[in-house]
Amino acid sequence: MISGIGSSWRPVTSDVPQGSILGKVLSNSFLNDLDEVVDTSSASSLTTRSWGGVVNNPEGCAALQRDLNRLERWAENCLKFNKGQCRVLLLGKNNPRHQYRLEADLLESSSAEEDLGILVDNKLPMSQQCVLVAKKASGVLRCIRKSTASRLRKYKRDVELLEQVHQQVTKLVTNGMEHLSYKERLRELGLFSLKKK
Repeated sequence: MISGIGSSWRPVTSDVPQGSILGKVLSNSFLNDLDEVVDTSSASSLTTRSWGGVVNNPEGCAALQRDLNRLERWAENCLKFNKGQCRVLLLGKNNPRHQYRLEADLLESSSAEEDLGILVDNKLPMSQQCVLVAKKASGVLRCIRKSTASRLRKYKRDVELLEQVHQQVTKLVTNGMEHLSYKERLRELGLFSLKKK
């Protein structure tokens, strides 16, 4: 709505390529009013991938279920939830372990979920996250090591080739020093070998 004038609904006959910036823009504009749909007191964290809140009593469970019901109504004309990817992660000792529903189906419970690259476990230990981070860092380090070793071998070959040319040039430009070794010619000319540079 701009200045009280709105456009009418039109069917969408194409899609947005995955990974394009347009997908993110459309997703943000589509989900823009989501915070008006749910009770923000129960949903402390609401993103396109996850939704969380503090629930430590039956009233909190009921409020969260009401928000899920509102989400269903909000989405019924526009989108369909992929229930196979909707899971509940129950955290904390005082959590009432309520079973939540989306549409008529119970949502599957999970003991660990990854969000924004961080693994969250229902027991909240950091050891699993540390193992994943260490594994990822080791993989990156292996790639760097492999790339560096490859470049170093190529660099050494290049230096050796240029060093041969350097030796020939020092023989040509030094009258009367041809009998000297390459290192002696460099010393006389005040030059360094390419390996030292």
